[in-house]
Parts: sequence; C-alpha cells; structure tokens
Amino acid sequence: MTIWVDADACPVVIKEMLFRAAERTRIPLVLVANQFLRTPPSAVIRSVQVASGFDEADDYLVEQAHNGDLVISADIPLAARLLANGVEVITPRGQAMTAANIGERLAIRDFLDTLRGSGIQSGGPATMNQADKQQFANALDRWLVDAKRRAPPQAE
Repeated sequence: MTIWVDADACPVVIKEMLFRAAERTRIPLVLVANQFLRTPPSAVIRSVQVASGFDEADDYLVEQAHNGDLVISADIPLAARLLANGVEVITPRGQAMTAANIGERLAIRDFLDTLRGSGIQSGGPATMNQADKQQFANALDRWLVDAKRRAPPQAE
C-alpha cells in the first residue's frame, strides 16, 4: 500500500503532515507533479516528475495507484477515475471522495465550469484554515488505522 499525492496543487502544510505520517508509519509516500519537488531524505518518501502537459500527472496516478492505496487530490475527475480502480481518495481538506458522492461532485464541478464559461465568477475555494487541516489529519489517521488493520501480519 502506498500514499500518492497529486502534488502540483497540494498545500505545503498537507505535504508536511504526509511526510511525518510516512516516516512514522513507514508507508511509502509518492508525490507526483509536473515540476521538480523537494522531499526530505527518506527511504519511504519520493517524488516523481512527469512531463508537462494536460493530465500527465493524473494519467500517471491512475496507472500507478492500486486498490488499497490512497491518493490525496482535490481533482474531481481524477478522483472518479481512481475510484473506478478501487483506489481511495481524500482531498487536502480531508473530505473523502467515494462512489456514493463522486457523481454529485462531478455534476457540481461541471455546473460551476459552465457558469465560469459563461462569464459568471463563482469564486475559488476558501483559504485553508485550521479546521480544514484538522479534518485532513483526522481523515489521514482513519485511513492509516484501517490500512494497518488490512496489512498482512509481519513475520517475526
């Protein structure tokens, strides 16, 4: 099992939480981006730089992430593709994207995109606040506990 990060737009504070969690749990963490990303020296943390271009990072994540992995992303169409492959997805604000809510999220995204296309300003997401950071930390902790439960026992 691996934690993957759609890292181009992931807030630094979330990456820092993920670095600490990866080191603590020894679960591999991979940041994927169109640009070079500096990561702390670690046996379990690495970054992958994909080619510049539309959906290059998304395509890489869909190809590499597998059932049992976690992807951190706010990209709703990417989440839909990952969920179809059995990959769990949470946003940097700690909201789980699931088979039960992805259709509604896609519809809202498409509606807002249509509004923007017609010149109506819908505004962007609110600035990340302490409650968002705590919600992410809680969602990550839940996934880590579940992942530990699912992991096969280690031979002694």
